[in-house]
Amino acid sequence: MVELFRHLFPLDFEWIVTTYSTQIYILLFLIIFIETGLVAMPFLPGDSLLFMAGLSARAGHLNLSYLLILLFIAAVVGDNVNYWVGRKIGLKVFHLKLKGKPIVQQKHLDAAHAFFEKHGTKAIIMARFVPFVRTFVPFAAGVSEMSYKKYLVFDVVGGALWIGSLLSAGYLLGTVDFISKHVDMVCLGIIGVSVLPIVITFLKNRTAKKA
Repeated sequence: MVELFRHLFPLDFEWIVTTYSTQIYILLFLIIFIETGLVAMPFLPGDSLLFMAGLSARAGHLNLSYLLILLFIAAVVGDNVNYWVGRKIGLKVFHLKLKGKPIVQQKHLDAAHAFFEKHGTKAIIMARFVPFVRTFVPFAAGVSEMSYKKYLVFDVVGGALWIGSLLSAGYLLGTVDFISKHVDMVCLGIIGVSVLPIVITFLKNRTAKKA
């Protein structure tokens, strides 16, 4: 497991595919499920991982159809687990600690609440493309007891867009020489673009407080 994390965060996808072979589908399913389903695990590299999986499918190492179906299921099931944890347990989660530190940090839920309040139900779709926020918005929706039927519709749409767009982007751009030769730079670019809304929100809030 430690070895996996050593290769996961630098996104050494070639090592992961070679090591896990056909089990890679199970591994990717679990990573997407954990990132979207466990409110204490928002740091997994979902966006760049999906893009890399698309590139790997273009190279013939993975089946794109399997990826689209399995990872869509993982994203939706994960979000729904997160929603019901928020709805049934709610803020009690914040009292849970690991090694003396809270499992869930209040600042992340505050950011999700702010995102949710600003964009309304659209936040469920938009949050899919924002790291950290996508983990906490389902939980926040559950805590606020948002109508489950309404939540589910937006969640399914958001899951389809997130999984479909990033896998397809990796698959389609896999033929571009610059992309295939500079994968690390592209992944850093994806991470930078995805966290940009968080940075902008943080700067706006900081400016507002100073004012």
